[in-house]
Amino acid sequence: MRNDFEPPAICLITDRRRTGSPEGDGIDTLLSLIESAARAGVDYIQIRESDLDDRMLKDVVSQAVALTNTTTTRIIVNDRVDVALAAGAAGVHLKETSISAERVRRFAPPRWLVGRSVHSPAEAVQVSARGALDYLIVGTVFETRSKEGQAPMGFDGLSETVRAVTVPVFAIGGVTVSNVKMVGESGAVGFAAISEFVDAGHQLGQIVKNLRQQFDKGRLSLL
Repeated sequence: MRNDFEPPAICLITDRRRTGSPEGDGIDTLLSLIESAARAGVDYIQIRESDLDDRMLKDVVSQAVALTNTTTTRIIVNDRVDVALAAGAAGVHLKETSISAERVRRFAPPRWLVGRSVHSPAEAVQVSARGALDYLIVGTVFETRSKEGQAPMGFDGLSETVRAVTVPVFAIGGVTVSNVKMVGESGAVGFAAISEFVDAGHQLGQIVKNLRQQFDKGRLSLL
């Protein structure tokens, strides 16, 4: 298990259906976003494109790895351990219904990243106690259009989760430049987002810079 995440650790989660590509399968637009995000300094890119067939998903991940191999950005694949291994990704992000982190560790390469999504402090404690996870993504923290009708856990729920576990915690759900300072104040190591990056367009580099600055302001309150 690794604890070398440097705050603010920034994770882009992909969803090519939201890139606004008017034609085709959106793959080219997706890969362009991945390349731009790596240049902008995004630390982790989680490829979450569950509707792609096995061959296409492996091809997308392989291309993403190639596009980012001269940067510090690491590619992680949502759920699909087999694809992540075959395409040379840096790790896998597990869902509640995924294979267990303990089983992944049995055949994963050294220093491979294994993370998991959780939705409450209790769940975070339960899954991290086994010692096989490198990080958790916790949410939904703030209101977000992708989880309409779901009550957010808010700052208090995020802070409680951070205090309850020893593994690094990323916040997810409605994280923006205007509220990311609170994420820093919670003690989380970083955050994951979709909309804030997908909607940034040509301003992606500036958005990433602003997110880092605001997060760091919150983080300073912990010193």
